Amino acid sequence: MKTLRTVRIGETVTVVKLHGEGAVKRRIMDMGITKGTSVYVRKVAPLGDPVEITVRGYELSLRKADAEMIEVNGDEENKEVVAGGAES
Repeated sequence: MKTLRTVRIGETVTVVKLHGEGAVKRRIMDMGITKGTSVYVRKVAPLGDPVEITVRGYELSLRKADAEMIEVNGDEENKEVVAGGAES
């Protein structure tokens, strides 16, 4: 399982699933991070906390613990989807 916490700087990934429960999951969804959303990792602090991302056209900083709750597809899966859509 690949999480947003393990994504490298400069990668774009797609959210697959949100883990966690209750208020924490609701807060992440309220920030615009939902299933199928594209997320670009802009920066990671030297100690890994926080992670700065671009989602839905705005910049957002997430704590490392929150980023670990967001399951994502890797960059290579996104390229296949884009390439497949362009040929149709």
